[in-house]
Amino acid sequence: MPRDNMASLIQRVARQARLTFLPPGSGGQNGPRFAENLQGLEQLLDKVRAEDLRLVARGPSAVAGAAQPPASYMHICETESFSMGVFVLRAGACIPLHDHPGMHGLLKVLYGTLRIACFDALPGGGEGDAGNSSSSSSNAASAAGPSASSSPPPAGPRRCRALLRSRQLYTPASAPCRLAPHTDNLHRIDAVGGPAAFLDILAPPYDPEHGRDCHYYRLADGHSLGPDAAEPQALPREVWLQETPQAPDFWCGGEPYPGPRVSP
Repeated sequence: MPRDNMASLIQRVARQARLTFLPPGSGGQNGPRFAENLQGLEQLLDKVRAEDLRLVARGPSAVAGAAQPPASYMHICETESFSMGVFVLRAGACIPLHDHPGMHGLLKVLYGTLRIACFDALPGGGEGDAGNSSSSSSNAASAAGPSASSSPPPAGPRRCRALLRSRQLYTPASAPCRLAPHTDNLHRIDAVGGPAAFLDILAPPYDPEHGRDCHYYRLADGHSLGPDAAEPQALPREVWLQETPQAPDFWCGGEPYPGPRVSP
């Protein structure tokens, strides 16, 4: 049964997000109360459950006459300072490794289980550093595997160093996963063991005209995420990433949001 306060809860989340992420130029994210407001937003978000948004566990709905998308998005609200919506993933679906340029983000699992790998982009070591690698150094890096993170990967465009900080499972009982402009800003999201859904807040929203476009990446030659049961003490570790086009087998459909109306 939905809780009595379900409408007010998601509305309170939106209002707290508006308070936390004030419009660009207002100094909100550099203000003295930003950390306090962000903590309050995380605490509210941690209370949200699938029934608060009238969601039932399932994969994304297929469009008539079209293949079912791996993921779909339910738009809740958007302002110039933040956007909020729900992503629904099919069982086994993956949102490929991608970034959030200059953005904060909060992710709260509503149902199912997600495995989230989070990376930091590291300064230096960009494509110019990797552009003159020889064939022999390429083979050496590949043979050495992830531990050879200090050696440039094979020649290729738009490569960069990154720090794989964490790779862990999230469920509705987990605290929100949080990203910041320079910490955990790149992540990959996998649905594990069945369909999954999560509430997503990004601040400010993606906007290519203002330099906030989504870029996709893959681990470069010689690097991998490792087995699912990787030891936590093996992290963080450096890896090389290569920017790639959006994978042809990943696309995101759209679905109507079934929950309470929100006015941020």
